[in-house]
Amino acid sequence: MKRAKLNNDKITALYCRLSKDDGTNNESMSISTQKTMLKDYAKRNGFLNCQFYVDDGYSGTNYDRPAFRQLIEDIQDGEVSTLITKDLSRLGRNYLETGTYIEVFFPNHNVRYIAINDGVDSIDNAQMDITPFRNIIKNTRYLGGVNC
Repeated sequence: MKRAKLNNDKITALYCRLSKDDGTNNESMSISTQKTMLKDYAKRNGFLNCQFYVDDGYSGTNYDRPAFRQLIEDIQDGEVSTLITKDLSRLGRNYLETGTYIEVFFPNHNVRYIAINDGVDSIDNAQMDITPFRNIIKNTRYLGGVNC
């Protein structure tokens, strides 16, 4: 097992996910857009040591994604201080499992979670009280077999 890093050496994880690629062998345009958004946000807000975790072509209803598994492993190894996504749905489409990560797993591993477009930042406890409802509303429209 790896030794936990000092807080200033820890990774700011920038996680991107998209379920369908754009038909090329290169990463999809949406992944490129997400990467730019996350990198710009991290830079504007002083987050250091950024590392991308990218799952291009993976459904958000399945949490068995290569980059996501690596992210979880890095969190368990104490290497990640902050996780930033474009929105809640990039983390996952199953609101129960996504909620477990946001409300249990990340806090238990001292990981700050930010979903930029949804205004979620786990450092703000009062704001986090409504995050489960945002997560349910955002993800229930994707139930019914549609992969996003």
